Amino acid sequence: MTASGEQDLYDNADAKIRYEAYSRLQAAAVAHGESLPIPEIVAIGGQSDGKSSLLEAFLGFRFNVREVEMGTRRPLICQMVHDPTAQQPRCRIQDEDSEEYGPPIMPETAVAEEIKLRTEKHLQQTGGTVSAKPIVMRAEYAYSPNLTIVDTPGFILKARKGEADTTPDDILSMVKAQAQPPHRLILFLQQSSVEWCSSLWMHVIQEVDPNFQRTVVVASKFDNRLKEFAERWEVDRYLSATGYLHPNAKPFFVALPKDRSLTASSEWRQAIQQVDSAVLSHLRTEVAGGFDEDQFGSRIGFANLKMWLEEELARRYRDAAPATLALLQERCEGVAAELVAAESRLQAAEDVTSLRRAAMQHVFAMANHVTALLNGATDPDPSQHGMTTEEERASSSKPQWPAVHGPVRPQNASLRLYGGAAFERCLDEFQEAAHVVQFPTVARDKVANVLLASKGRGAAGGPAHTAQDLARSIARELLSPLLDTACCRLASLLRHAFDIAADSQQLLQDPSHDTLRPYVAFHAALRSAYHSFIAHLEDNCKSLMRHHLEAATSEFAVTALAGMEDLHVDDRTDIGVTSTSGDGFENAGREPMHPRESVIDREPLRESQMTVPETPSPDMLAAGKGGGRRRDFLSGRNADNPSPTKARGRPQRNATAANMFNDQVKNSYGTICGTAEKMFNRIRQGVTCHAAPSSLKSAFLEPLSSKLASQISIDLLACTDEEFMAMFTAAGAVAVLEARRDALARRVEGLVRCKNEFQELARCL
Repeated sequence: MTASGEQDLYDNADAKIRYEAYSRLQAAAVAHGESLPIPEIVAIGGQSDGKSSLLEAFLGFRFNVREVEMGTRRPLICQMVHDPTAQQPRCRIQDEDSEEYGPPIMPETAVAEEIKLRTEKHLQQTGGTVSAKPIVMRAEYAYSPNLTIVDTPGFILKARKGEADTTPDDILSMVKAQAQPPHRLILFLQQSSVEWCSSLWMHVIQEVDPNFQRTVVVASKFDNRLKEFAERWEVDRYLSATGYLHPNAKPFFVALPKDRSLTASSEWRQAIQQVDSAVLSHLRTEVAGGFDEDQFGSRIGFANLKMWLEEELARRYRDAAPATLALLQERCEGVAAELVAAESRLQAAEDVTSLRRAAMQHVFAMANHVTALLNGATDPDPSQHGMTTEEERASSSKPQWPAVHGPVRPQNASLRLYGGAAFERCLDEFQEAAHVVQFPTVARDKVANVLLASKGRGAAGGPAHTAQDLARSIARELLSPLLDTACCRLASLLRHAFDIAADSQQLLQDPSHDTLRPYVAFHAALRSAYHSFIAHLEDNCKSLMRHHLEAATSEFAVTALAGMEDLHVDDRTDIGVTSTSGDGFENAGREPMHPRESVIDREPLRESQMTVPETPSPDMLAAGKGGGRRRDFLSGRNADNPSPTKARGRPQRNATAANMFNDQVKNSYGTICGTAEKMFNRIRQGVTCHAAPSSLKSAFLEPLSSKLASQISIDLLACTDEEFMAMFTAAGAVAVLEARRDALARRVEGLVRCKNEFQELARCL
């Protein structure tokens, strides 16, 4: 009780019961996290409208910055905690870059200087005049209620000298953001000397809370207005604010002590109650006819505002009690189930049978996840797990396609793909790279060597056979590295699929994975077994591709291709006949061959176009000694005596044949190169567009879907118990499980206690 016999505003039985109820409510809210938001109050208004003084009145002690020019430049979130044992305020400020609170600041009057220093330091770092990053202060005091008040920077019309021109707008947007959360009550302060119709900042409330459902209007510094009231109607008209405020807005009229010399907390609390009494006394005695106390008496003075806010917060908690109880019950059951699972995992950590079962379940879950990714699963986020073509190349051991010097950009190269989609895009990229590969310029010496060697062996076909040999050799040389690179790239994508599956399993509530989570050695062995499986598939695939290439470039296959007259060749592969510049002998005395012309595609020569060897003249026959012996002009042999040892004039005859063959080589170079190029294009078309894609899918994807789980299970589980348990000797794994179990046990105990107390809470409110 006060000296005048009135009930103390801060120290009375009802207040203590209410404070204890709030403490228990706050404990329930903290234990429940964001599921039960703690009701908060955000104070907004113009600069110097009294927001900080109102905060000090709620706290029950003074602390804030005294310089008017400084004011509030950052939001101040004040978490009030009612602690009956704290007869002196204990204020701690949260660290700027963490959730930890610093040591208590003693005395409480030093809090103002600490807030000022933090504000100045932060603004120097940011280079601004205001900042949206709040200062969080926790105040524990026997005369403070359990609530949270956010003190915001005051609205201004114009930036001060030296401040940015955007400062007023920055403050406006910052305050709107603080007032936006629906669980916050808005205290809108406006000096009583300002008429309702002249309010500068009422539109902010109308934007944030149009129907004034959670807004409390406070006319501050009400004692400054009292001298303007002479008669009752003047007071009642002002207090009603009819026609100026929303019907839901019921304003409060508050005056607080102006004496800044009041530093002791008890003096400050007592002065607040004295000002309330003085205001009521003035309205009752100094105004003719007094005022309508029945209608407006409960909204005058800080004591009535504080009581109304406490009751409003209690009502909000009380209305949420049924849903909160149900939620607490559900959470208790959920945490109890987690505790049972933790006990089971702890027991299984030392049981080899349970570990084998969990390992097998995890292996099959991983295998199924990898298969699902290759079949087109939509679960993983492509922005996190997908890769573009450039990223795939960078992650592979062979980022470049061999013998490809131009750009290779398949369709959808910029999309972030994974799994089966990335596999298909890589196949398209391989085909694009194969089409970029060009038939190289063949040296004349190489053609002559092949052609002369075939003549020496007596091989039939001549230039056609030479073209086939060249096409086969160049196809093996260019396509074999290309096929190996395709196998390497596809294997890299499959390894990436395992990484995606492992990350996804981390997020799943899988009991087997929870049991195995601490054992790094097991997960490393699993990854190694999967990579070995993929490496084996890669080796098999390379062997299969080499077999396809050998078959496609065999003599029989190339001969069959040579007999195909109307075989379609993709336009991209029809590069044309390779020719050499300079004084090459293929250009002498004839026109260049058309790019699409080929010896194979020409029509047979008509009889009129054939050249018949000239019949030897009598002079030529007489030139040889031996009379009437006939010699084959082309072979240089004596027709009557085929033995070369008995032939006469052999050097002259052999020179003639050699000259004719050299002419044949010169005239056949362009034809051979053109035919070899056409044959190379056909081989490439058959290998890269038909044989390779289907074989690559079959060699990689079919074993993954049918053999992956069983093969990895054999690699990991087909061992003795001693060898198996070697993967489950992680240091501290059992200690981690025990700590997890103990934490869950404490959490269950706390939630049950919270629920039981919450059931009794309504009676205290």
